Formats: sequence, C-alpha cells, structure tokens
Amino acid sequence: MPEGDTIHKVANFLAPRLEGVTARRVQIPDPAGTACNGRRIDRVFAHGKHLFIEFDNEMLLRSHLGMHGSWHRYREDEAWQKPRRQASLVLAADDWLYICFNAKEVELIRSPSVRERILGTRLGPDLVHESTDVGEVVSRAREFLAADDPLVDVLLDQRVAAGIGNVYKSEVMFIERLHPTATLGALGDDTLAGCFDLAGRLLRRNLGGGKRVTRFEGDRAGRLWVYRRKDLPCLRCDDRITYARIGKDHRSTYWCERCQG
Repeated sequence: MPEGDTIHKVANFLAPRLEGVTARRVQIPDPAGTACNGRRIDRVFAHGKHLFIEFDNEMLLRSHLGMHGSWHRYREDEAWQKPRRQASLVLAADDWLYICFNAKEVELIRSPSVRERILGTRLGPDLVHESTDVGEVVSRAREFLAADDPLVDVLLDQRVAAGIGNVYKSEVMFIERLHPTATLGALGDDTLAGCFDLAGRLLRRNLGGGKRVTRFEGDRAGRLWVYRRKDLPCLRCDDRITYARIGKDHRSTYWCERCQG
C-alpha cells in the first residue's frame, strides 16, 4: 500500500534517472501535458504521498497513487505488465518509459500559481524529514480538527502531517497503546507529539529496500504488529486483533482491545 515511505522510495529511484534529462513525451489525461514535451526535468521529489516532477518551464507534474497506483519502468519495445488503459501517466525519457498506473490523481501545475498555493495548504509537514517539528504538527491538528474527532482521523489527515496511511495509522496507535476512537480533545500534546514522532521514525526506517516493517522483535512472529491481522492473536497479549472500518472515511483499522483499551 503506497504511503509516505513508498513515494519517497519512488522519488529516490526516479531522481538520478530523470533529473537533467529531456522528456521526449509526456502523456496525461489533461491535453496540457504536451507542454512538457521536449522540456528538461530539473527535479523529482516527494512530499508525503505526492510525487512531483519539476520541469524547466515552471511546470510541476504531480501524481498521487491512492490505494492502487504504482510506478513501472520499461524499455520502449518492452511488454507492459498492466493494460495500457490503466496508464495514468506516461513519461518517455532517454530509451525508457516511466509509467504511473491507476493513479488516484495526476495533474499539471504551473509554479508559482494559485493552484500550487492551494495544494500547499492541503499538505502538512512531511514526516519523513527529520527536521519536521512535531510541535507544529500538533498545533496543526488542533487548528484543523475538532476536539471530538477520533485519533484515526487525526493521523490520516494530510493537512496535519503528510505521509501516514492505513498501515502506519494502525501500527502507531498500537505501539503507543492508544484506542482508535480516542478523541483529539482527550489526548495531550505530548501524546500526540509522540504519535507523529514515532510515525516519522518508522517512515524513515522503511526508506530502504524490502517489505515494510514496524515490529523489530527479531522473533519471526511478524513484520507488523496489527495491520492485516484480523482475528489473529495479539503479538503482545494473545487476545484477538479487532478489525473495523471506522473514522469519517471508514478506513480499515486494526487494534487490540486489551492493549489499547
């Protein structure tokens, strides 16, 4: 599932291959994408779950993978592993095609512009960066959300902090022993700061290769504490893991009633 660590890994792969290279062809649903044909790529970077490709004509190409998106790279004459109708973005550079399939969002943005400023207000500090001030993140949570909003919504709100998805949401709440329905108003600043600090450390720890890990016990019992462990024994107390779709968007959530009660 693409979360902040996934997108940073994509950016880390694409940046050395695309920066300084001329895009021969850019195909997106918006016909304006042709404005980037023949333009040099100056920068590739991630912010939370969003990937940005910056061109030398002050245009930014933004993609958001959502739940089902993925990036692939192919030679020009190589067979694709997914149907062409699922390609949300095709970028041809050198002898390669860089293809984003099944993206939730793809758009071309002029920089600077009103649209860029609006997007900036929608995205909080990126938790992957060690320099992110979790105190500022807590303040944003208090500013954007109501006191009775549950913790599941606080952690997922990208205006508060960028990068947390369903996996880290459930894992952070378990590690911090917090119930998913605990309200923002009932949680102290130090507790909230601890959640976002932990999320940042876990995101950074997963920037390398291999599968995502939030449990580092070394006992081979599992890489994750609770995510996708519905009805399985809790790895702390042996009670069964609870699963439900909760929060304003009814997102998948896993927790242990005993450990997080």
